[in-house]
Amino acid sequence: MTPIVKEQDIISAAAKGMDAYLDLICDAILNTIGNELNADTMANLNGEQITLLAYRMLRDEVMDGGFIQLIHNGLGPFIFLNPFAKAMRLWGQETEAEAGTTILHDFSKLIYRGRKLFEKHGDELTCPCTDEEFMALFEQYPDFDDLDDTFVDAEEEITSLIAHYVDDHLPLFVEVEK
Repeated sequence: MTPIVKEQDIISAAAKGMDAYLDLICDAILNTIGNELNADTMANLNGEQITLLAYRMLRDEVMDGGFIQLIHNGLGPFIFLNPFAKAMRLWGQETEAEAGTTILHDFSKLIYRGRKLFEKHGDELTCPCTDEEFMALFEQYPDFDDLDDTFVDAEEEITSLIAHYVDDHLPLFVEVEK
């Protein structure tokens, strides 16, 4: 089932900026699967749609509480043990060739670095804990600080390139209704 988005909604969201544009597309995708992404509902999506949703989840978690929060909240396997990093590299090869940048390629490398840390510390970071114990994780695992800082510094450019990729390949994500 392909999500349907009205052309005017796309124009309005794009005018508000890349975040609003991507949110519109992601919300439309999520709406078609009952706003619940799991193994069963993912079967109704294509790889491009899943990758876009993964990016939004990563962005939201990392911007709120870093990679430690992303892992603690159970998204580590979804981000690090699936071909998300490879998809970012591939999206970058196409999008960045035009712009002459390597931002998504570098982002892909960042995800691979995150995977190594996830594989090393994932069990400890996903254990149930109190809020106080959760906050202590940031001091116990300072290796994630560099990942967090690197992503936060590049987030706007990463999001912009992803928005351009989505725009250039819109039929892979949604059907536009006139």
